[in-house]
Amino acid sequence: MKYTQIDSNLFIKNRKKFVAQMRPKSIAVFNSNDIYPIGADSTLPFEQDRDLFYLSGADQEETILLLFPDAMDQKHREILFVRETNDHIAVWEGAKLTKEKATEVSGIETVYWLTEFDKIFFDLMTEADTIYFNTNEHYRQAVETQTREARFIEKVKKEYPAHQWAKSNPILQNIRGVKEPEEIELMQKACDITEKGFKRVLKFVKPGVWEHEIEAEYLHEFIRNRSKGFAYSPIIASGNNANVLHYLENNKQVKDGDMILMDLAAEYANYSSDMTRTIPVNGRFTARQKEVYSAVLRVKEEATKMLVPGTLWAEYHKEVGKLMTSELIGLGLLDKADVQNENPDWPAYKKYFMHGTSHHIGLNTHDYGELKKPMKANMVFTVEPGIYIPAEGMGIRLEDDVVIQEKGEPFNLMRNIPIEIEEIEELMNN
Repeated sequence: MKYTQIDSNLFIKNRKKFVAQMRPKSIAVFNSNDIYPIGADSTLPFEQDRDLFYLSGADQEETILLLFPDAMDQKHREILFVRETNDHIAVWEGAKLTKEKATEVSGIETVYWLTEFDKIFFDLMTEADTIYFNTNEHYRQAVETQTREARFIEKVKKEYPAHQWAKSNPILQNIRGVKEPEEIELMQKACDITEKGFKRVLKFVKPGVWEHEIEAEYLHEFIRNRSKGFAYSPIIASGNNANVLHYLENNKQVKDGDMILMDLAAEYANYSSDMTRTIPVNGRFTARQKEVYSAVLRVKEEATKMLVPGTLWAEYHKEVGKLMTSELIGLGLLDKADVQNENPDWPAYKKYFMHGTSHHIGLNTHDYGELKKPMKANMVFTVEPGIYIPAEGMGIRLEDDVVIQEKGEPFNLMRNIPIEIEEIEELMNN
């Protein structure tokens, strides 16, 4: 890991929150992600399962966390199983977690080698009535491969048919959505690294550079600041490419007079940031670009003020739609007749702003967090309105990450990342 080790007290707190919602005489098990093959002897870089990381801090493959608050033997109320290391592994793959280091990282006193899991699990299941399975129930999930977790669930259902089953996901949605102060600090670090990348790029961009060269500038700055790199696949979309919402090619030369929409951000310690900025290639916005940019910025600022405790996510998006409708009329893109005759299921503004405004962010870019219940303090959301006008060859989106406060407006984790027209032009021209 490149990041500074996280204080294990965070993971101790997270586990306490989880077990507080478990049924009596129940076990919860969390598996690490697989290492996925590319072909031959190549694999994708390992990414830890975010639930396992959230509850243990263990950032290593072939790891299992077991929680059993009612275990008869007190030392078995939380157990971490890790891959046994040896001199051969140390030479070829580098240092792995020792039992002592696993305890230091996680705050879990009982650590066993992974080879002991089946025996200990069988013994503990004789004491338990229910097992919690960690299924992925995120509203955007679209998993086609069979995960390590899915294989475990299949095996347990076959070998322990008399046990009751329960879901970890509702508990995780509830507790992961509200961030601890340590988590907000880590997310602030990710945002600060993103800020450094953006300011570097403002000095680099000029007519004739390539989108992939801009991507390289960001990556250089991210990695030199102890990030693994991008929190998600970077979008660097110049000109009309900005009207493709998930443009990932990043292979076009940027042209004088165009703008570049950059939706990208750094991760830090597995925590995501999520930024979008739109800048002029030549360092100066045209009058029309300023007009549309200012409209997007106004919607972002007004939408942000709505993110307070008690707000309902679905109602919030409806209110943002009203703000955007007003701005689009002001820009001459809609008229009152368009609004009066709109389809309620696809309002008129959706022609130019077709995606949502906010989502939870944390260990995942689109993070776990309850969406059907009122918002709470210390939830972290993106705010990302946009206006896309293919006929004019422009697409503008602006995005910050904000923390809901007990009172008042949210705290902007990206408050130091330039967004005002004047500041962007000044930084690009000095």
